[in-house]
Order: sequence, then C-alpha cells, then structure tokens
Amino acid sequence: MARLREYRRKRDFGRTPEPSGDGERSGRGAALSFVVQKHAARALHYDFRLELDGVLKSWAVPKGPSLVPGDKRLAVQVEDHPLDYAGFEGIIPAGEYGGGTVMVWDRGTWTPIGDPHAGLAKGALAFRLDGEKLRGRFRLVRLRPRSAKEKPSWLLMKGKDEEARTGGAQLVDERPESVLTGRDLGGVAAARERVWRSNRSNPTKGGAADARAVPGARKGALPLEPRAELATLVDAAPEGDGWIHEIKLDGYRLLARVGGGRVRLLTRNGNDWTERFPHLRDALAGLPCRAALLDGEAVVLDANGRSSFQALQSAIGEGRPDIVYFAFDLLHLDGYDLTGAPLVARKAALARLVADAGPVRYSDHVEGHGPAFFAEACRLGVEGIVSKERESRYVPGRGKAWLKVKCGQRQEMVVVGFTDPRGSRADLGALLLGVHDDAGRLVYAGKVGTGFSVATLADIRARLDRLATSAPAASGVPRAIARTARWVRPKLVAEVAFTEWTRDGHARHPVFMGLRDDKPASAVTYERAAEAPATVRLTHPDKILYPEDGITKRELADYYQAVADLLLPGLVGRPLSLVRCPSGTAGKCFYQKHATRTMPASLPRVSVNADEQPYVYVEDIGHVLELVQISVLELHVWGSRVDKLEHPDLLVMDLDPDPSIGFDRVVATARTIDARLRDLGLAGFPRLTGGKGLHVVVPLAPRAGWDKVREFSELLARELVRADPDGLTAIMSKSRRRGKIFVDYLRNARGATAIASYSTRARAGAPVAMPVTWDDLDDRAHAPPLFGLRDAPAWALARPRPWPDFEDARRPISAELVAKVR
Repeated sequence: MARLREYRRKRDFGRTPEPSGDGERSGRGAALSFVVQKHAARALHYDFRLELDGVLKSWAVPKGPSLVPGDKRLAVQVEDHPLDYAGFEGIIPAGEYGGGTVMVWDRGTWTPIGDPHAGLAKGALAFRLDGEKLRGRFRLVRLRPRSAKEKPSWLLMKGKDEEARTGGAQLVDERPESVLTGRDLGGVAAARERVWRSNRSNPTKGGAADARAVPGARKGALPLEPRAELATLVDAAPEGDGWIHEIKLDGYRLLARVGGGRVRLLTRNGNDWTERFPHLRDALAGLPCRAALLDGEAVVLDANGRSSFQALQSAIGEGRPDIVYFAFDLLHLDGYDLTGAPLVARKAALARLVADAGPVRYSDHVEGHGPAFFAEACRLGVEGIVSKERESRYVPGRGKAWLKVKCGQRQEMVVVGFTDPRGSRADLGALLLGVHDDAGRLVYAGKVGTGFSVATLADIRARLDRLATSAPAASGVPRAIARTARWVRPKLVAEVAFTEWTRDGHARHPVFMGLRDDKPASAVTYERAAEAPATVRLTHPDKILYPEDGITKRELADYYQAVADLLLPGLVGRPLSLVRCPSGTAGKCFYQKHATRTMPASLPRVSVNADEQPYVYVEDIGHVLELVQISVLELHVWGSRVDKLEHPDLLVMDLDPDPSIGFDRVVATARTIDARLRDLGLAGFPRLTGGKGLHVVVPLAPRAGWDKVREFSELLARELVRADPDGLTAIMSKSRRRGKIFVDYLRNARGATAIASYSTRARAGAPVAMPVTWDDLDDRAHAPPLFGLRDAPAWALARPRPWPDFEDARRPISAELVAKVR
C-alpha cells in the first residue's frame, strides 16, 4: 500500500513483528477509529492518530491534547501507520526507531465534519471525537512551512462545546493512565510483557549482537570476578536529556557471567548464586553469543507488573520458575570489553542480545523527564527509579553517574535481637535492628513486628536461634526493650520499609520486607539521600581531549561525577590554578590562575591580591563540570581555603626525581620524610602525582602564616639534603638535579599550588593524581602505579578513605617546631 511506504521504509519486516499493513482493508464502512498513544521516547510526546483510508494518519503532539479551547497544541505530522498499531502498548527497545515506552492514553471513534480528504488537502480538518477521555469537536489547522524540508506542522485545538473546559488541571496530568490496562507510563515500563522492535540492525531470533559495532568497545578478557556499579541515593530525580530513567526493581542484583561453557550468577558481593536460579542459568546459556557479562536483577512480578521482594523470596524457597531476570547493562560481549562504551550504546546491544530469551528480559528506560517519570513511578506503587547518565561508562563501585530516587524510605538493617511472641503469634514478636553510624559503631535503630508470614516467622526464628548470644551488639537499646530482649550475633540483614527516621534515629512505622543474603551485615550503614547533582550542559561532549586514548569531554565529566565524593573535600573552597587545553592535549595548553572573561560567570571568585584579578574556586561538582566545559584538564589548589586565606592548612613536599632515578628511591625518600615528620609530631600522607613523582601531604592546623609554613618546609628540605647530599637536592636548577631527587618545598609559598587529589593531568593516558597508603607504595615500589581516567574510579571507589586519619593529624606549625629543623 503506497500510503505506508514511509512506514515500511523504516522497518524490516523480516526482522520485526510490527504489522506491515499488508492486507489492510480500505476502510471500515462504519465509524472510524482514533487513538492517542503516550510515547516516552527521546522526548515525551503524544501520538495522535486518526483512521482514514485503511491507515492511521499520525501527528506527534509534544504537550498532548487539551480540552481548553484557547490551547493551541503543536502537532507535527509523521508517516502513516497501519491500523494494528492502535492496539500497541509496551516497549520499543532503546537504539531502535522510536525506542521508548508506549501507552494507549485514549481511544474511541472520530467523525469528520465535512469531507476529511478535502480538509486534509486544504489544511483545515474539523471532526468530533468520542473517546474515553477526549470528546467533542476538534480542529487540525496546518501551519505554513518555513522550508521545503520541514515536516508539516499543524495546530490541534478544541472547539467550544459542552465538552470544553475553561481551565484548571490539564487532562493529560489529571488522567495519566492507560485506557487499556489502567497502568500509567511507569507501569507499562515495569510490566513490559510486549516488546516491539523496528530497527534494521536488530537481529532476528537467534541472531547475535555485534560487539565490534558498539562505539568504545575494546578487546578484553571476560572478567573472572566482576564488580557491580552502584547507585547513589539522592532526594530528587535529575532533569535534562543527559539522563535516562529506569524503574527501580525490588529483587536480587546479579551479574550474569556467560563463558567457557558455563553460566555463573554472582551477587554484588561476589557470591555465586547460580544454583538458586537454575531456569535463569539455562536461559542465559542459550543467548546467541560465545561470552557475555550482563548486569541485572532477579525479580518476581505481581499481577500489576510490580516487582515484589517478598514474592521473590517465596519463589526461591519453593523453587518456582516464575522468577525473571531483567538485564539493564552489558559489560562484555564475545571478547570485547564494553565498559568504556556509552550506556545507551551498551543497552542497545543488550536489547539485541536478549531478544526472545524467555525469562531473561531487557530492562528498558525513558530518556529525560526524570521528575515526571519519578512521579508516575510513585503513583504506580513501585519502590522508585534509577537515573543514569546516558553517555556514562560503566564504573564499578558507588558513584554519581547512577542515582536512585525512592518513593518511600527503605533501609537495610542488621538484626541484633528479637522479642518473644504474644497472644496467637508464634516464633517471635519483633526483630530488633541496628545500623552502623559514620564512625562504624552499630547503634540501635528500632524494631519491626509487621510484614511477616507464618512461614517467614518460623524460618527466621530457626536462624536466630543459631546466632544466640548473651549481650547486645548494638548500643543505645532502650532499657524497656533490653529487659525482655533476646540477643543474637549481628549476622542477618533485614530490608525494612518505613515512613521516616525519628529524632533519636529509629525507624518510624517499619514493615519487614525480607532478609537479604546478598550483603554482609558489616556493610550496613545509614543511607541518606544527597541532593540531586547539578546538571551542566556540555557543548561538543564528543570532543576528543586525549587523542592517544580517544577520551572525550563527556568521559572527563563522567569521571568527575563518579569520584565527586572523594574529589570535593580536598577541592572545595580553595583558590585554583588551572591547566586549560581548548584543543585537548594535541593542541596548546596554558596555565590560568585569574578569572578572566573566558571563565564561567557562575564560578565563585575570591580576591587574592588587591591589584590583580580574582581567582576562582568551586563549591560543588556542578562547578567542576563547568571547568570541564571549558576544557580544564588539571586542577591545582592552594594550601589554604578562601575563608582562611592567610593561614595554610596543607603543606606539600614534592619529590621530583631525575629520569635516571628508580621509583623505589622516591618511595624510600618519602618514607624518610614521613618518619621525620612523625618525630616532630606531624604526619605525612602519600599522593601519586600522575607522573614519576610523589607528594607527601601534611595536614596542618591553620594557625601559622605563609612565611612560617614556607620557612619550615625549606628548613626540612635542607635538613634532608644534608643527610643525603648525593641523592637529594633542594635546588630547582635542572643541572643540579642530575641523578638526584629534587625536594621541592616551593609548593608552600603564598600563591603556589599543588595538583589536587583525584585531578586528571594533561598528559597521554589522562593520568590521575591519586592519594594512596604507604602500604600501596611498598607493594609497588619498583614503579609508580599510574592510574588513568578509565581505571582510576574502580581503584578509588574501592578505597574511599585512603587517608582515614588525615583530619585527626592536623597540628600547627609553631616557632618551636621551626627551631627543631633549623
């Protein structure tokens, strides 16, 4: 049929189950149908479709229809669709034409007012709708095109009649649900029992995704012990097109490793749970690939398409086959490491890989519209959503590229005891709970006595009896509860839903959701929501900044988002000197310390010298991303903060070796400096500079001025040189540094700077200045363990406190201390 030529051109019906329109009749001969489909693709919009001549004439309406006559809604005409399309509600996988969630928002019949063919030709179509939501007279009026290439644009307007409204809430907000199932958009995304595919590159059933076609894929071995990327809890869904959003599933997180003739299902802590899910193992073994590593969640869905953790536990205990595995990421495929590829590219490959894989399903997403998607998810009754940066790499550990937003409070808690049952209740009355505080102490967090089934009570009591002990493991248990409590060793972890934390740190209105075997009790801490990250729009995000490795501006921004919690404590509130490379490291780079007109106006300033332009500093990760936007590749900090500018709180001894010097000698010198500092009551902490050198960073109490701190550092350097004149020098001249290590104390003068911890360097490979422990150096003393931007997050996030005693080690530089090194 000629009317469907454009529709068919975009689809290969040998590879997609979408209707081709073959055999469609020319008309109904009775009432004509209409449908409005809510479509969360790259941008949320409404597809308005009118049946005519055996096809659906179609328009994309960004804001959706309105019942208010004065509202003029833009409607962009798109290709005709076959009539069967009117019944579609489900998922079009990411990376395919129109990828996103589709919901039937309204349907019914329409009656043309006058000749519809003449109306369409003239650009003025009047009609009446008789739907479940839209009723009465409407008009479509065509706008004059601005160019011949522009798609025809129309205005959709409500006529004045008894069905019209004068104002108030918009119908699309008042009635967000599907007329087919009663679900909203989030419910459709969660249930996903129908998936349509419409991209020519999509394989047929049994075909394989091609890892080589994924941008950013690199050859690499299938990891033996993979680690999961974790989401950070925030208080609101991020806005902007740079984020995609998934329904937060309520199940067990599993990494599925397929390769070597076997399948392994691993928890986020590396436990092998393959035998708990034999039917998932078999389904994964049938994937059309030689090797793969998937990230996803095992869940059980209820009748409304919601995942239920309690139902999952029952299904595992009973060995039921209704458990499904929703895969939401693909980390490796057929000899290629995909962790460096953009998320949306990984998900597009994943959608192809798991097509028609039975209980292994693709976890789809919507792009943008985070707050609206979150609101719909909460109305649906799911736990929340997970928001992910659409172009981000996969970085193990907890970072800021993945965020979770919860509709209510959920917290993992340690079971520290229980109470005896009362009345008709059997086995136990309530579980007594604890959570580790910021200092690592297990403190009492309340009790939970609801949410248990009879079978659950018996199972939990049997496990508790095996852990019995005589004293509470948690502090702060109220006396009234302690008098009748039975204590257990803190080994079991319960997931608890509750309304809020009380002032004394107890869960209010708690409900037991289940025991979690996938997380050790020692890792359970208070989970507090951080603020949603600032959104900074990057221009030219694909611009190459490090040509040797193909590292883009987007990757640099992703890196800083991932390590934000580690980076900011040593960066915030300090005047900065910056290395900018507008054309990347392949072009000219320059050192900038003053806030010229080329600096973003939103960056805070501080006046350092009265006769000079101010310096910039940062207050949050958003400011760091603004520096990335102007191609800043190095962040150098003052040794003082803007609120105490004349009193440094850091001293840095920079060890810069001659190329002929082995790194083991640099480490030995740093150890000597630390030993001398400790003799003086101070402490040194090692930092790799991203090159061949090493910093010894000394935390100070900010009391002495710059002159005294600089004097102390110079005297210390000269003392070291006197003790080893053949190996060390305190003179900057390169001719005096041959065969020696330059002990650079000049970093401690007013206005001098040192590279910030976790900052990248403007060198090949994007090396990172990494704080490490003395043991780390001893283990790698033969060569500096360099960390590039792509592997630094995994190392850093696995060691979130490399200098745990740093703040406690602050001491002032006094006159007496200076005298000891004079």
